[in-house]
Parts: sequence; C-alpha cells; structure tokens
Amino acid sequence: MTGADIKWVFDLSGDQRAEGYRLLSGLVVPRPIGWIGTTRADGILNLAPFSFFNLVAVDPPTVIFSGGRHADRPKDSVALAEESGEFTVNVVSEAVVEAMNVTSGAYEADVDEFALAGLTAIPGTVVKAPLVAESPANLECRVTRIVDIGAERGNRVVFGEVLMVHVSPEVLDGSRVDSDALMAVGRMSGFSYVRTRDHFDLMRP
Repeated sequence: MTGADIKWVFDLSGDQRAEGYRLLSGLVVPRPIGWIGTTRADGILNLAPFSFFNLVAVDPPTVIFSGGRHADRPKDSVALAEESGEFTVNVVSEAVVEAMNVTSGAYEADVDEFALAGLTAIPGTVVKAPLVAESPANLECRVTRIVDIGAERGNRVVFGEVLMVHVSPEVLDGSRVDSDALMAVGRMSGFSYVRTRDHFDLMRP
C-alpha cells in the first residue's frame, strides 16, 4: 500500500460525530444555494439562503431544503414554510451574491431581510411567498411534507412541489438555460463560494 492509498477514517456515529459538519460540507461541493422566500401571517417578509438544498425529482417537480435551529427557536424559513404551506426559491447569481450574504445573518424573526439587503419583493402568481425581483430565476413552491431528521435539535427537511418557474429572458437559449448567462453561485465550505462558468461537456456512453 502506498501513501496515496491511505485515508483517514472518521466514525460519525461515534465520538467523531462533531467532525461531521466540517467534513461533509467540505466534501459535498459545490452545493446549490436555495435562497428561500417566505412570509409571516402579519405580512413580514423573510429571506434566507440554504446550502442544504437541491432539486430531487421532476415528476412531480420537487425541491428540498433543510434547516436547523436558532438557539431559541426553529429556523424562520422552515417554520414559516410549515405555517404558510408555501415558499419560493430564488437563484443566487453573481449579481446578487452580496445581497444573499446580507440575508444569511441570524436576525430576529420580525426583521424583513428584503428591506435589509435592498432587494425588491414581488408576489408570486400562485403563492403569497415573495420572489426576489433581482434574481435571474425564481420557483414558486407548495410544501408537500416536512421530515424531522435526528433528535429534537436536529434538522427539518422541507419538501416543496414547484408550481411556477420565472426565468429572465437573457438567461434562456430557446427553452434551455444558458448556464454562462445565469452565472449561478455555488457553496463550498467555510466562507467560500464558487462561480459556475468553468465547465466542460462529457458525452454519455
């Protein structure tokens, strides 16, 4: 066995469980960012980014995002999605990445992150949850289920069926998305992000 064949092994079910987040968030990369828009019953808007997010099915079209807890309460986006039964996903492009970062803070529940980040909130066509006007694409979603993962302070996974898709014409090439024009941003570990314009093609066998 050579040095290249040797790998450290971490038992995340045992006493090395605390290493899990740092390891997994560094290895499962790049991750798409779900910029989740929700609204409270009193009309206060909420917007927060989640890198534990993905598209998981196309029939029906389904996305998921997962949130943990603040020290004193569940993540607002998860709680409001459950309360209202809906949410939006707003694509994070290079043009709005700084605003996304502003909305990532741990704010009080009555803070409107749209106003805080200088973003324009527009209503969905079939959901009341707000869309980010400055985002190049938006998904209107209806909550289909919420699954609790782990113990009381564990994460909650929100499943949403995509009902409507809004896409800026400049990022479309016919009916396909031009990824270079979209300029989406992905999440790495720590404070790192990645641009998605450096890509290559592989033909399937």
